[in-house]
Order: sequence, then structure tokens, then C-alpha cells
Amino acid sequence: MSFPQFAFNNIRRNGRAYIAFFLSSVFMVMIFFAYAMFIYHPYVEKLPIGKTTAAGMQVASVIVYVFAIFFVMYSISAFLKSRNKEFGILTILGAEPGQIRRLVILENMFIGFLSIIAGIGGGMLLSKLFLMLTTRFIGMDDLPFYFPIKAMLITVGAFLLLFFFISLFTLFFIGNKRALELLTGTSKPKKEPKASWVFSILGLAFLATGFISLYSSLSSESILIAAVTGIAGTYFFYSQLSVLAIRLLKRNRKRIWHGTRLLWISEMSYKIKDNARMLFMVTVVIAIASMSAVVILSLDQQNRQVFRDNHFPIRYNVYSASEEPNMAPVNEVLDAAGLQYQDAYLEYFWTSTDDSGISVMSLSDFNQFNAIQNKPIYTLASHTGIFIDSRNMEKFRHQERFHAYAKGDQLTLDMNSGPVKIDVRYTEIEPEFNGLLYTSALVIVNDEEFKALAGQLDKDAVSGKYLYHIPSWGGSVPDRQSSEVMVSDRLEGMDEIIRNSSNDKDFSGFFTTRYADFEEFRQTTALFTFLGIFIGLIFSISSASFLYFRLHTDLEADGKMVHSLSKMGLSFQEMKRSSTIQIAILFFFPILISIIETLVVVKPFLKEFGITEYTVPVLTVFGAFLLAQTFYFFVIRSRYISSLRKMMV
Repeated sequence: MSFPQFAFNNIRRNGRAYIAFFLSSVFMVMIFFAYAMFIYHPYVEKLPIGKTTAAGMQVASVIVYVFAIFFVMYSISAFLKSRNKEFGILTILGAEPGQIRRLVILENMFIGFLSIIAGIGGGMLLSKLFLMLTTRFIGMDDLPFYFPIKAMLITVGAFLLLFFFISLFTLFFIGNKRALELLTGTSKPKKEPKASWVFSILGLAFLATGFISLYSSLSSESILIAAVTGIAGTYFFYSQLSVLAIRLLKRNRKRIWHGTRLLWISEMSYKIKDNARMLFMVTVVIAIASMSAVVILSLDQQNRQVFRDNHFPIRYNVYSASEEPNMAPVNEVLDAAGLQYQDAYLEYFWTSTDDSGISVMSLSDFNQFNAIQNKPIYTLASHTGIFIDSRNMEKFRHQERFHAYAKGDQLTLDMNSGPVKIDVRYTEIEPEFNGLLYTSALVIVNDEEFKALAGQLDKDAVSGKYLYHIPSWGGSVPDRQSSEVMVSDRLEGMDEIIRNSSNDKDFSGFFTTRYADFEEFRQTTALFTFLGIFIGLIFSISSASFLYFRLHTDLEADGKMVHSLSKMGLSFQEMKRSSTIQIAILFFFPILISIIETLVVVKPFLKEFGITEYTVPVLTVFGAFLLAQTFYFFVIRSRYISSLRKMMV
């Protein structure tokens, strides 16, 4: 039997240990290949957002590759540790350290090569489905199938290098241990896990520092501090705090010395200490994936809410104009589509009052705006006005340098000719002006005063906004076949047409539609959502594989303990209950910590975007992770308990 055959037989005989690692590697290769196939598709650059999507795919493929490095390194080191006895026997039989190293490299390269072939094969079989899902999810035109030679070569080269160099690196785990040391390496009795009070307090200090830095002021520096201290604190939480908590818990004999409780609590102190790095890695990757997904889904939810709150689906924004623009080209498109509509042209300018920015609009324009929405019509005497609070987000409610005037107050407009005093006769809250005029406060004055005030300013200082209200379109997000989508597509490029058809050519402005703004933002979030789904799948599957590796590594020692306890009277049901609790803690405890960390981190982030309601995204993300983790839990639990049952008397 040749040396390569010996290595291959080793893999075949240890199939149970290698299968999860092999399948996870295949899945990572397949995802990497799918991304590469999209990136180098010859038609991608011709699509409207093709370059942006390809760039996002490149970032995702790098993340997958970096994660694959850590995953392969951890998996191989776990295998080597569990095979110390095997290496000890080979040493006794005359195998030299160099031959054992060669054996390890050959085994890893065999698995890597088979993973690459299977991953590329699976990617080719699912390539058409992947391209179709990608384009449909993001909202791009369908891409034809092509034979991805470049993607294949990059995938093969990248993962062959990964498996080879990781194999070389993991040789340090073998070292030049003696045969006796190798034979007894996994059989040595473990010392009781101990935790350092100093490191435990340090871990708490790290977690507290991360929390304070996020909630004091959100900046690039505070985010960096929170990331570093949060990750360090999570590691100390598993390696020190959790062990310390279990030791303190074990002191309460009245509660612990009851049934199988003593068994599984004592075992958990060893398992958490031994698996601290693994639990730490699982928590961090799930937390990062969850944070990204929650933020993206929350932004998408906000985008849909902005669409529903927008009662003017067509707008033309004029920055500088001496007269109203000619909107006849837009009217012709709406008339041709058979749509009933109402329009209004609003003029306004910006000034300040009490050191706060404020917009000023005429009463007639404001009444036009109200009439379209069936709101009250006002009249105003000279030097009186209406104060409108247009802050529409929670963060704006606490905005500094903002004075909310009440009925009967007097405000002072800072104008070129001097201060102008206005008595506030009415007050209103109208959040829609925030999105229309990009202002937090608005003052309405009568038409004569508005003309007089605007006359003091340059022509460039007075802006305009042409609004269209189309009742039949409603506020729900339309499908691709709706009239709003088709009309919005026809109105693309309307800026130049309006400018050329207007008498005043010396103005600047831009044309927008509600659907185009929504779709542009949706495509961006859809891209990140799509990438996040696949990266989250990798994290989820890999985290389950990490746990499976550790359980398989500890299976021999656990089996010996169960065998001894069964001689003393431990029943199968008691063993099953104890093992289930231990596996459940290893599977679901990182999810719980990830949920807590995600909720702590995303709240200040979303607050910056004015998002205060993110219950649905949080439930969606963690519901998906819990569902996947529950599936893996039942599968691995059944295999683990089945293996332990065979070792009972």
C-alpha cells in the first residue's frame, strides 16, 4: 500500500469525523464559486447596477474566503488533537515526524481537492438558479448562462492555496511530541477549570466600555472602541466569567446535588472552558451577521414606510427660477395613461430665527398643499403667521438649536433689510414638509409679505417644488406591472425635457418619482440582503460544524465516563436528559448572547437613521437563526446520544 493510499484510507475510515468538515467546505467553495461566476459574467457590466452588484459580490467573496481560512484552521487543529493516540501508535511502529506531517498534508489536500471538485460541480448545477435568484432578488434583468472558466480557475487556485498553507501551519500543532505523550494526550485527567477574578473583572470592564462608547456618542472612534472591547469582552465572558459563574453555582449543594443536575453542571464547567474559543467564534460571527441583517432589514422597512407616507409620487425640484417651470411634458404622460391628478407649485426660501434654520412659504401655496390633502384652509392678517413643526423622526424631536413656537408667541425672521417680527397665530405639525423641503420648521406668511420678503433676496435664494398627487396610486408599494411603475419608467430623463420646454432656461432643478427613489434604495438594500443571506448561511452551517467537531472530539472521553456511570446505575433516560441539556447549552447559549449583543449595538445605529421600530427585523433575523440552529441541534443530538448509548452497559 502506497503512502497516498494510506492517507486516503485514513480519511475513509474516519468518515464520521470528516463528513461535516467536508460538506461545510463544499458549501463554502460552492458559494465562493457562485459569487465569482456572477462577478466575471460578461453581461454584468452592461446592466444599470451591474458594477455595484459585482463589487458587492467581491466583498462577500473575500469575507467567505477569510472565514474559510479560520474555519479550516480550527477544524484541522480539532482533528489533529483528537488523533493524538493514532499518531502515537504510528510513532511506535516506526513512523518519523516528517512522515506524520506528510500524512497530515496529504489527508488535508485530499479533502480540499474533493471539496473543490464537489463545490464547483454543485455550483455549476445550481448556476442558472443562482443567477436567476440574484437578478430577481436585486431587481436586475436576467443573465444568460455561460461557462465560467475564469471563475473556476480562481476558485481552484484560491482554495488549493488555502488548504495547502493551512496544512503547513497546522503542523505546528503536532510538533515533535514523544510517543508516550501522544498516546496519553487525550487520556490525561483534566484539572478542574479555574477562572481568574482579575480577567473576569477585566471582561466586565471591556463589555461596559463598549456599551458606554456606543451610547455616549456614535462616531468612527467610538465604533472602533466598541468593536474591540466588545469582542475582547465576549472572549473573557466565555473563558473566565462563565466558568466563574458555574463554580459559584456549584457551591450551592442544596440546589446542585439533585438528580442529574450535578452531572451536567459539572460537565458544563469543563465543556465551556474547553470550548471557550469555539463558543466565542460562533457568537461573534452570528452577532456580526445578525447586526448586518437587522440594520439592512430595518432600512428596507423604513424605505417602505417612506414610500407609504409620500402623498406626492411625482415631484420637480427647482433650485432657482424666476417663474414656474413648464410641466406640460409631464401632464401629457399622465393624461396618456388616463390618470386623474392634482398638482401644486410651492415657492419657499430659507432664513433663520433665534439662530435656528427655518423655511418661509406663502399662504396661498400652503393652502394649495392643504386643499389637495383635504386639510383646513387658513387666512392671515399682516405680520401674523403659522408655525409648522416638520420634524418627522425621533432623533429630530430632540434636535438642538430648535425652538418650537406656540400660539401667541412672536418670532423674528432674520432678513437682509433687518429683523421682521411675526406673531404666531396658528401652530401645526406636518412631518411631510421634512421630506419635501428638507426643513425642520416652516413659517407661513400672507402672500404680500412673502413677495416683499422674497424680493429682498437674490433669485437663486428662492426655490420651488412642483407636486403631483395621484389618488389612484395610493400608498402601497406597487408591483412591476402597475401603472405607477410604467409611468415612472416613462418619466425617466424628464429633467432635460422640462428645462428645454420652459421659458426660463437659466434655472437648476431635478425630477424625481416616488417609485424611482424607492426602487433605487430597495436595490441597494436588496443587494446587501442577498449577500447577507448567503454569508449568514455559511456562518450558520459552520457554527453547527464547529459544535459537531468539538462533540466528536470529546466523544471518546464522554463515552468512557458514561460507560463508568452506567455501571453505577445511570439509566439511558438520565444520560439522554443530561446530554441534551449540555448540547442545548452549547448550541443555543451563543445565540442568546448574540441576540443581546445585537440589540445593544443596533439601537444607536438605527437611531442615527431615525429608526425606532425594528421589532419585525429582529424577530425575522433571530427566528431564522434559531430555526436553523434547532434543526442542527436535533440532528447532532440524535447522532451524539446514539453514539453514547452504544457505550453504556
